[in-house]
Amino acid sequence: MKKLLVVVDMQNDFVSGSLGSEAAKNAVGEVKRLIARERAQGADAAFTLDTHGEDYADTQEGRLLPVRHCMRNTAGWNVVPELVSETEGAVLFEKETFASVQLAEYAKKGGYGEITLCGVCTDICVVSNAMLLKAFCPESAIKVAARACAGTNRENHAAALQTMRCCQIIIE
Repeated sequence: MKKLLVVVDMQNDFVSGSLGSEAAKNAVGEVKRLIARERAQGADAAFTLDTHGEDYADTQEGRLLPVRHCMRNTAGWNVVPELVSETEGAVLFEKETFASVQLAEYAKKGGYGEITLCGVCTDICVVSNAMLLKAFCPESAIKVAARACAGTNRENHAAALQTMRCCQIIIE
């Protein structure tokens, strides 16, 4: 069975930058271990990159979350240093908002029987991508590695995991 690992938005601004948190910092090691395990089992890897332009303040997201983050080609936009080497051989998907349609199309076309997600934020981009992947690949086992994720806070992390469970996404 073909496997895909999706690393969601493990970028400096979400870990140690403008929207960073201790939980996100703590997830980095878990993400690195998960990547090693999944690749050892033959999984392909994909990374999503939250990507904004200078017009961010004029977008709906920018008006609702007025914190500049992940501005294309800035230090905050880059993958965290601990994971940069893991992007080698992976497919990267830039996305302007929470989920990537291009990622979902890629997964569907690739015929992946199992798709595992990790990253940040559990309650925004991880859940959005998991639900989109479930819609595009309804017969694939969609999994989320909870210890390799971080939410905007503990309660939102738990709520997102429960929401995904209700939608037949496997929480590991």
